[in-house]
Amino acid sequence: MKVIRTIEELRAEIRNRRSKEASPVGLVPTMGYLHEGHASLMQRAREMTGTVVLSIFVNPIQFGPGEDFETYPRDEERDLAVAESNGVDIVFIPDVSEMYPQPTKTKVAVSELTSLLCGASRPGHFDGVTTVVNKLFNIVKPDFAFFGMKDAQQVAVIEQMVRDLNIDVEIVPCPIVREADGLALSSRNVYLKPEEREQALVLSKSLQTALEQLENGSVTTAGEVRTLLNNIISEAPIADIDYAEVLTFPELKPIDNETKVSDTGSAVILALAVRFGRTRLIDNVLFQLKEGISHV
Repeated sequence: MKVIRTIEELRAEIRNRRSKEASPVGLVPTMGYLHEGHASLMQRAREMTGTVVLSIFVNPIQFGPGEDFETYPRDEERDLAVAESNGVDIVFIPDVSEMYPQPTKTKVAVSELTSLLCGASRPGHFDGVTTVVNKLFNIVKPDFAFFGMKDAQQVAVIEQMVRDLNIDVEIVPCPIVREADGLALSSRNVYLKPEEREQALVLSKSLQTALEQLENGSVTTAGEVRTLLNNIISEAPIADIDYAEVLTFPELKPIDNETKVSDTGSAVILALAVRFGRTRLIDNVLFQLKEGISHV
């Protein structure tokens, strides 16, 4: 496994590999502090490609004022061990000065999809995401890029960017990986105090309950699902709900309260963002509801 820190060296290494073999290149973009969710992306990339490139870069332009850029968890030594154990060929770890050697005057912005959910709560966040991902695509020129569905809005936004800009890469969404008790894996879980960690289980509980009640007909409309999600999450005393939404996917169109979820005719996502203390967690479930629940 090679560890590379400059764009020039990374491009040269990938050109060299492509000249020797025709197998595809896969990119797994991360901000590091790797966990089993990231490992699942690396494993999928290993299955599908000949060269797996993992990027580790805490991207400053996707953090807003007062967010946790400076304190975002970092552990390079541990990350490299995780990468090597999961078959990564190249780890790209650039400094901020390497990715942004001068003030950025150009940004990539996707409209509409970024105006709600996390985009509404974190103005400018997705402009930072799409800009850095576009830069990584231009640097690596991967055939496939692997993203976790825990941030389903991010996946939808990046897929839209790729279509709109005719970027020659296939986006591979990968399933959410959870702890045994249901908590979705996140690098930010390390921030949770024991009580917060326990109460955060209400996220997966609310999603699972909503699915069960949709399937058995106890709730049918989007409004009933929103109410159910909010009520269950509110059972956790310290939970501070940012949003609990019901939308089509990947269009991310909120479904009217009166509309039956089964009548949407498309994939549906239940998306949550909730603060426990200082830690903001997201979670979701993506499904179709026809003759019973079908996970997407």
